[in-house]
Amino acid sequence: MRLGVLDIGSNTVHLLLVDARPGAKPVPYASHKRALSLVQYLDDDGNITDEGQTELIEFILEAWEFAAKHRAKDLLAFCTSAIRESTNGAAVLERVQHETTVRLTELTGDEESAMTFFAVRRWHGWGAGTILNLDIGGGSFEIAQGANELPDLAHSVPLGAGRLTRDWLIEDPPTAKSVKELRKHIKSTMKEAVVATQKLGTPHIVTGSSKTFRALARITGAAPSSMGPYVKRELHLSDLGLWSQRLAAMSSADRLHLPGVSVARAQQVLAGALVAQTALEMFKVQSMQISPWALREGLILRRLDQLVFDGPLDPPAHVGKLTNSATP
Repeated sequence: MRLGVLDIGSNTVHLLLVDARPGAKPVPYASHKRALSLVQYLDDDGNITDEGQTELIEFILEAWEFAAKHRAKDLLAFCTSAIRESTNGAAVLERVQHETTVRLTELTGDEESAMTFFAVRRWHGWGAGTILNLDIGGGSFEIAQGANELPDLAHSVPLGAGRLTRDWLIEDPPTAKSVKELRKHIKSTMKEAVVATQKLGTPHIVTGSSKTFRALARITGAAPSSMGPYVKRELHLSDLGLWSQRLAAMSSADRLHLPGVSVARAQQVLAGALVAQTALEMFKVQSMQISPWALREGLILRRLDQLVFDGPLDPPAHVGKLTNSATP
C-alpha cells in the first residue's frame, strides 16, 4: 500500500510517500516539501502569527492534493517542537483540522525520540546490540538508548540547531564570544540527560539519525547521498573538533560551498556541529554511525505493525476524502 507521512518540522514541512507492506522495508515513492521555519513566524508572546498559520495551511492543502494525485491510501500527519512549544499551538492544530480536515498529531519530545530510535533499531537490526541514538532537529535534540525495539530511556532537550542559531548566534559569522557562550549553554543543558543515559551502561554502537548529522558527516568526508543508503557513513569526534572551529570562522554564504550543506542548513550547521561535538565528548565516544532512517520511517514502520497485529486500519475522515478524490 502507498502511505503518506506529513512532517511539520521546525525547518521544513515535508510530505513523503512510500510504498510499503508488512514485512518489507518502505520504499520512497515521491516527495513534496517546502522550507518553512515556523519559529520565524512567532510573535513576542510566542504565538504563531496568522501569516505563519496561512503558510502552513496552504502547504498542507498542497500535500493533501499531492497525496491524492499519487493514490496514497493512508496519511500520517504529525508535528514536533515548532507547534508543540508555541503559545497558541492548540489553536493552530484546531484551525488546521477545521480548514484542511487533516488532523496533526502532536508528538511529545520523548515520543519523537522513541520513534526515531525505533527506526534506527529496525535499520541496524538486533545484531547491533545496545544502541545509543542521537538526533539533532531544528528545535530539539533527542537522546535514546536501549537494547530492544523501543528505548529503555528517551530524552528530548531544547538544543535544536535552528533554535540555538536564532537565540545565540546572531552575527554572521558569529563572534568568538557567542560561540564560547553557546558551548557552555549546550553542555549545561545536556548534562542531566547524559548522566541519566550513562546509568544504562555502555552501548554497543552510537548512531546519529538526523539531516544535521548527515550533513556533518558529508562535510567531514563521508560518501554523498547519491551513493545510496547502504554505504557506511561515520562521523568522528576529531573531525568535529576541527570543523567546529572552521565553521565558526565562516559566514553562512561560505558554508554553502561545503558538500552536503543546503541553503536551509547553512546558518544552522555550526550550532549542529557544536551540539554533536559536545554530545560525543560527554558520552566519551570517538565516532558514530550515521543512520539513514529517522522519525518518519519510525512512524511508517509502527503503522505497518498495526496492520499486522490489529488488521486493516480505519482511516481518519480526511483520508477517505483523499482516496476518493484520487479515483477517476
